Parts: sequence; C-alpha cells; structure tokens
Amino acid sequence: MSEDPAEMVSIVAADPDQPLSEQESPEVLPLLPVRNTVLFPGVVLPVTVTRKKSIRLVRKAYRGNKIVGVVAQKNTQSDDPALADLFEVGTMARILKLLVLPDGNTTIIIQGQSRFRIEEQLQDTPYLTARVSYSPETFPNKNSKEVKGLVSSLKDAAAKMLKLNPEIPQEAQVALDNIESPAFLTHFLSSNINVEVGLKQKLLEINDGVERGTMLLEMMMKEIQLLEIKHEIQTKVHTDIDQQQRDYFLRQQIKVLQDELGFDGPDQEIDKLRQRAKDKKWPEAVAKHFHKELEKLARVNPQAAEFPISVNYVEFLLDLPWAEYTKDNFNLKRTKKILDQDHYGLEKVKERIIEYLAVLKLKQDMKAPILCLYGPPGVGKTSLGRSIAKSLGRKYVRMSLGGVRDEAEIRGHRKTYVGAMPGRIISQIKKAGASNPVIVLDEIDKIASDFRGDPSSALLEVLDPEQNSTFTDNYLEVEYDLSKVLFIATANSLDTIQPALRDRMEIIDLTGYTLEEKTQIAKKHLWPKQLTEHGLSQKDVTITTPALQRVIDDYTRESGVRSLERKLGAVARNIAKNKAMKEAFPDTLEPKDVSRILGAAIFDRDLYQDNETAGVVTGLAWTSVGGDILFIESLLSRGRGKLTLSGQLGDVMKESAITALSYLRSRAEELDIDYRVFDQYDLHIHFPEGAVPKDGPSAGIAIFTSIASVFTQRKIRSHLAMTGEITLRGKVLPVGGIKEKILAAKRAGVKDVILCEKNRKDINEIPADYLKDLTVHYADRVDDVLKVALLDEKVAHPIKLVVRDEPALAPTSSVEVA
Repeated sequence: MSEDPAEMVSIVAADPDQPLSEQESPEVLPLLPVRNTVLFPGVVLPVTVTRKKSIRLVRKAYRGNKIVGVVAQKNTQSDDPALADLFEVGTMARILKLLVLPDGNTTIIIQGQSRFRIEEQLQDTPYLTARVSYSPETFPNKNSKEVKGLVSSLKDAAAKMLKLNPEIPQEAQVALDNIESPAFLTHFLSSNINVEVGLKQKLLEINDGVERGTMLLEMMMKEIQLLEIKHEIQTKVHTDIDQQQRDYFLRQQIKVLQDELGFDGPDQEIDKLRQRAKDKKWPEAVAKHFHKELEKLARVNPQAAEFPISVNYVEFLLDLPWAEYTKDNFNLKRTKKILDQDHYGLEKVKERIIEYLAVLKLKQDMKAPILCLYGPPGVGKTSLGRSIAKSLGRKYVRMSLGGVRDEAEIRGHRKTYVGAMPGRIISQIKKAGASNPVIVLDEIDKIASDFRGDPSSALLEVLDPEQNSTFTDNYLEVEYDLSKVLFIATANSLDTIQPALRDRMEIIDLTGYTLEEKTQIAKKHLWPKQLTEHGLSQKDVTITTPALQRVIDDYTRESGVRSLERKLGAVARNIAKNKAMKEAFPDTLEPKDVSRILGAAIFDRDLYQDNETAGVVTGLAWTSVGGDILFIESLLSRGRGKLTLSGQLGDVMKESAITALSYLRSRAEELDIDYRVFDQYDLHIHFPEGAVPKDGPSAGIAIFTSIASVFTQRKIRSHLAMTGEITLRGKVLPVGGIKEKILAAKRAGVKDVILCEKNRKDINEIPADYLKDLTVHYADRVDDVLKVALLDEKVAHPIKLVVRDEPALAPTSSVEVA
C-alpha cells in the first residue's frame, strides 16, 4: 500500500499570514514517505495513510507534538521504502487532523511548515527517523521591482490557466488574489501545478525564492501551451461534428446518384443476402430468425455504427453449414488399414476405435460417450484423430484448448458487445464447411479458469450427447446441432479434468512404446519423414536396426517418440550438411556412425544397477509424461536415532518413510537387527534428483527395502525395481500406472519387478511383448518383498554397527526434512 493524496480532495492553502518561522524545529524527525505528491511549506494537504509503519507513525505523532517529516519517494514502486528510496529534501509538517474512514483507512490533514535536508538515518523500525538540518527561506524584499514583476507574472499565468481549464473551480482565483506573501505564492502554485513529482521536488530543493519562482513560471508557461493546444483540439472536434451532419446530406445525394448509375448500395447488399438465403437449407426457426435480423438491418442507417456489425452477423448465419454433411465412408476394413499404416502398435486402442465406428455405422447416430485419448506426450493421440477423419472421409479440425481461460472461447460473446465473436466450436464448424467434422479437442486437461468463467463447464454442453443437439452459442443466439460432430479429446493427465467433464468421456489409455515398437515406428515413419524434410532420399542413406536401437537406448528415455524424432533429425541434418558440402558420408548408418554424429551417450542403462552398496533401491514412479524410475538411498551414521528425509518430498511420501521405519523397528528381532541400533544411529533417506518434486504412496515398499538393507547390510538383488504402498501392519497395497511403470523398467534395463498381488490383473492386460525378458514377482506382505529383494550375503564393505548397552546420548524420535 502507499501514502497518496486523498482522492477527490483538492490541495488547499493555509492562512498566508501565519508566521512559519515560529514553528517548532526538532532536530530529529520521524519520516513519512509519500508518492505522487510533494508537500510545500504553508500548504495544507490531505493524505491517506495505509502502510502499517506509517499508521504507527502518524498515530504516535498525533498523540505527541503532531510533527512529522514528509518526504517524497524516488522509487514509487516500493511499498516499504528505505532511506535510499527517498529524496534528501522534505518538508516538516504539522498534523492538523486525523480521521479514521469507514473503509478502515486513516486520513490525515497536514500543513507544511519548513524545508529540511536529511543528514543521517537513526532508525528503520517501527518507522524511519532521521537527523535533519533546516533550509532557511531566502527571498528578497517583496517590495523590490524584481519580486513585484515575478509575482505579477505568476498571478497572470495562474489566471490564464484557470481560464483555460474549466475543471478548476473559480474560487481558486479568489484564493490567489488574497495571497500577499511572494514565498507562499510560489509554494502554493508549485503544489498545484500539473507536473511530475520529480520537477516539483526540484522546486522544493531550491533555496533562492526568485530562482524558484522563475523556474515555476517556465513550467506554468509550458502547461499553458498544452492547455491551449487541448482547447484547439476540442474546438476542432465540435467543428468536425457539424461537418458530419453536412456529410450525411451529401451521402444521401450520392445514394440517389448510385441508384441511377446502377452501383450497389446498402439496399442492393441486403437483396443479395436475401437471395443467398433462398438457396440455404436450414431449420425453419433459423430461417425466421435470419429474416427478422434482415428486416432489422434494412431499417438501420447505413452510416450508423451498428450497420456493419449486423451485416457481419447475418453473413455469419449464411456461412454456417446448417444442414450440409459429408458422406461417411464406413468401410471398416479400409479404416483399419489406414490406422495400421499411420500408427504402429496401439492394437487395443485401434480395436476400440473400430468398435466405436462400427456402432456408429449400424446405429447412424452419435449418442455415445466422447472418446478421450489419454497418455503421455508423443504417443500419437492427435494423429489418431487425423487418421479417423481420413478413414471416414470427414473434414478434420484440430482445436487446441491449452491455456484457454475465457468461457467465451467456447460459448462466444453476446453480439451486443464491442468486438464480439462466435465461440471456437462454431467457428471451427464454419471453417470445416460441414456439420459433421471430426474435431480433436487437444490438451483438454490444460483448460484453466479465472474471473472470465470456467471453459470446462461450458464444454459440458458441447460434449454431452443428450444436450449438444441444441447447443446455443451466445453470438449465434439460435440452436445449432452438434450431435453429428465426432469429438475426440486428448489429455496427458486426468487429474486436472473436471469430474463432470470426465464423466462424459470414455477414457482410452495410450501408454508408451517398447523398444521394438519404437524401432518399427522410426523405420517406417520417422526416418523417411526426416529424410524428406532435410532434402534427402532413401537412395542417399539408410539406417540399420542396431543404429536405430542405439539412438533409442542411449539418447532418449521417454514414453513417446518426440525426442527420438528430434535425434533422427539431428542425424539427417549431419548427412545433409555433408552432402551439400560434397564431403564423404556413409550410405548405411551403423551404431558407430550414430555415436560419432550425436556424441557421447546421454543415458546409461547400467548406471543404477550396482548392488554392492547397502540401502540403494530402484523404485518405479508414474508421471504425466509416462513412467520413470526412482532411486532411494539410505545411510546410517552415529547419532541419536534421528530420521532425515531429503529430495523435495510431498507429505504422502514422508509418511510412507515414517511408516516403513516404524514397521522395521517392530520386526527388528526377526531380521536380526539389534534394537539399540535405532537409538544410537541416525538414518538419512535421500531421493536423488532433488529438484524434481516427488509424492505418492507407491514408493512405500522400496523405502522399506532400502532401510532394511542398510540396517542388515545385506545385498539387494541386481536389476530389480519395485512399486507398492506399505501399511503399518506390513501389508502391500496396489498402486496405479502399472503399464507405464513396466515400460520405464524395461527402458532402464530392469529384469525383476516386485508388485502387489492385487496388481496381477493389471499385468494380465499388458501384451506379452511388453513383458519380454522381465520377471514379475507378486507380494502380499512386506516379508514377501524381502524374500525376493534381499540376498543373504553381505555387501562388499559393510558398515560395522557398534552398539552399547546404554546409549551415550539420549535417544530422540524426531524427523528432519532437508
């Protein structure tokens, strides 16, 4: 908040006969920072005080000697200004009145007394105080010719400004006439002149009265020039209005001449619109509404601002394809062939799309759930929608919803608003030229909402098969049938989709690709595309399967194929450069060529597969861009039994760590762990990649295995990963995202995976190709996890845990999160 002049209150003058020199002049002043104004000696000014520091200052001063130092801010953006943010010269002021307004703000009325310069800051809290020195006023005798001429010029300039600016009340002239003191006259005019704060501050800092008056007179003359220019512009505008009336009569005469010569006027334009409407096939209600708007348009003056708006509206009604449909090609074998050509893999997804289209073929209506293709980026969600449109022979429209915040983007604006436009749904149908296009609602999970409405709620009517046959756009004002439109939504995450909107869609899960699928996609689609985009052909260069697998394994780690396409583009660019420069390049790319072009491998499959260190476990995690591996490290050190967690963890993951440690303590005897270790050693659990936020319960069994390994110093099975929630009774609970986690395990070179027994059904739904070279172990309790994960042999260099009969330090059970 800031201290500004109170709104709607003019700066007023104090009694000019009051002898300013007799006021108190304390050496130490509390400083009240203000912005957008400068206080001058003798001037009375209302100020609204909103800063906590300033409120404390003025209330204490008002109870005391009522003296404060008012200083203007250099940095007007600072809400808590320091001494460096203030000008050095200010005005000592007396608080005449303190008012607490109904809205809670405090307003003070202050009168400037004398100028001072800040010499030294004394304190910053509870408010600024400083040691000051006062600047005496040096003004020659008011009866001297120089001063008389200056005073007369200032009053004349002020009178001229009053005449040119009708907003200033005429009582100001009376106040000017009653001012006799030349010093106070300069202060009063300086306070009221319309210039920026920096210039007013310059006037305040000038000690010589004549010099200040001369500079003030220059500023007033510039202000007078601006007011004269403004006055001229206003006079010209009034003249232009008279000119418009004259132009109206001339245009009426031109209209008659145009009719005689056969030129199209407004009437002819309306006739053309009426003629277009005769050939239009649309509902009777729409036809009535159109003709009503056309009759209204005929009564509007063509020169009026509403005329072009109304013309645009009726033309939009005519441009919409009300009853125009493209003929569907329901050859489902052809559809399957197109889907197979455009997308490798995704067998269950393509089978569900064929089923959807088969029902549409038999039933001939669209009253079925809207399809929502859900999966990580780069797996082909948007391109699936394009393939469906191509197979059906329908128009294809893609509508990106990422970042849409305004409800009017979906429903449109009322056409009475300035700049009104139809919603994007209706606009895309007009663009498609048919009432049954395939509309892909891309990134439906990234819709936002703010004060302009909730677009996801507006989409409920669009995507509900029971409602969208009577969809009403605010701009259109009549119902439009969207039931023939095939809507396909895409999303990376389901958590951010409004529950009511999610309920209207059938979720089709697209998980990531295996190494074999990525290899085939690169060979059939990505590599030929990159060759074409870089001016190459298949005759110039080919790439072997091992080379493609080298790119996939060593340079990408993702669920989709976007990074893979970029890396293949980098390889193609290198070949294109060599060809353009007529340098030698291999006609067949092998893995060694890929390494030479792309440099050192980015990802190492064997980086985290060492089991020679106790307490290092690989977990599996789900993210919005697919599955990933998660590493957990535990370490013991002499201490008091403190638990430390680090790695930017959420509350759920912290609770999982506490639960795992509590259960391990309860089973210490069975695991051959001396119970005294828990009180005499500190446990630190760390999750690498600390910049990445982590949360969720699925790391429970991995955390338990990690701390069990570090307390027993037993090896963990190599190439092992696990996921599952742990309870305080040692039960293993199922978690989600199993397919994505399995793919992440395969990408990382994992060979054994531990899951909850209840996740067996999720594994049964995964194609066998995804599980190749992977052994899945199921666990119902934590004991089952340890049987698979912990080996009997100790690590290469075990920590010798020395315990005492009595702990040297008092035990503690505190948890510290780093």
